Amino acid sequence: MDKKDEHPNSLEAKPTDLVIANINVTKEYLRWNGFFSHWTESELMQENTPREAIWKKNKAILWYYPTSQKKYKTPLFLIYSLVNKPFILDLLPGESVIQSFVKNGFDVYLLDFGIPRDEDSDITVDHYIVDYIQRGVTRALHHSSAEKISIVGYCLGGTLASVYTAISNEPIENLILMVAPIDFQYFPSYDQWVAALRAELINVDDLIDYYGVIPAEFVKFGVRLLTSPVYLSHYLSLLNRADDPNYVLRWRLFNKWTKEHIPFAGGAMKQLINDFVKENKLIKGELMIREKKVNLSNIKANLLVVSSNLDHLVPKEQSIPIIDLVSSQDKTYKLLQGGHTHLIVKDNKLPDYLEEWLPQRSDPL
Repeated sequence: MDKKDEHPNSLEAKPTDLVIANINVTKEYLRWNGFFSHWTESELMQENTPREAIWKKNKAILWYYPTSQKKYKTPLFLIYSLVNKPFILDLLPGESVIQSFVKNGFDVYLLDFGIPRDEDSDITVDHYIVDYIQRGVTRALHHSSAEKISIVGYCLGGTLASVYTAISNEPIENLILMVAPIDFQYFPSYDQWVAALRAELINVDDLIDYYGVIPAEFVKFGVRLLTSPVYLSHYLSLLNRADDPNYVLRWRLFNKWTKEHIPFAGGAMKQLINDFVKENKLIKGELMIREKKVNLSNIKANLLVVSSNLDHLVPKEQSIPIIDLVSSQDKTYKLLQGGHTHLIVKDNKLPDYLEEWLPQRSDPL
């Protein structure tokens, strides 16, 4: 017997299940065994789509995912959020965002910002935009020998992508923003906190300076406070389908991602709270990055903005306003059915909203 066949998650019901008193004992065994695997089995580690590191800076790594059947000249440059690890984009074979891009003929670059440590407390948004994103894009363009590049930003990574695109000199063909906060005026869940912040009734600078780098647990608490104050429903979902080993594996990996928030550099946190949330400088055209004014009207790339109708973390009202502020002639908005982490792909196929939009704007070979 192969070792993989001994793994509890690999168990499958026998053709003739054991049924006692109308209870499928075999299925119940599999269900409870799958449910408790979250606590009883070793931590999951996954490396799915082949990749190589082509550039490093401090804790950050620029990963290159080559396609074996290149169909488009314009590569993709992915920018993920600063609060979670980006492995959600390459979760499982057949259900991987990155793999779907690669299988459909795109060369892909992913900027992984890494995990800030105590010595990184002074890193600001300016550093992330110029020293990390801009240098990473320049490296990707050189590595690919491409004339243009597509920028794809996820959540807060989309905010950074918008800022970068507005001040960049690089040839950006497409800008795709996935559930990205742009207009910070609208805060339906944190409205009282934000009102107190804007009225200068609270000041977070001293607290941030005390820690230097905001601990990951604080980041997780802030996200959970907004999205899922009572975090139990996902366990009920697991219990309901724990007899399905594929579902259990997917659930465990996704749960691992939701719990693995990363520390936040204090300099960047202060800038985000004061310049973005408190003053809303990005939408007002008042944000400065390395003495450059960030004017969203400078964005001329083809623009795709994607929101989700059940997103409580980044509601659509925070994303939509950028459409009227850019100078792009080609602008599209898509509202998906789902929540903030609606990044589902199946069988390595591009989601409909990307399949209809991206290939024709990526210079097909």
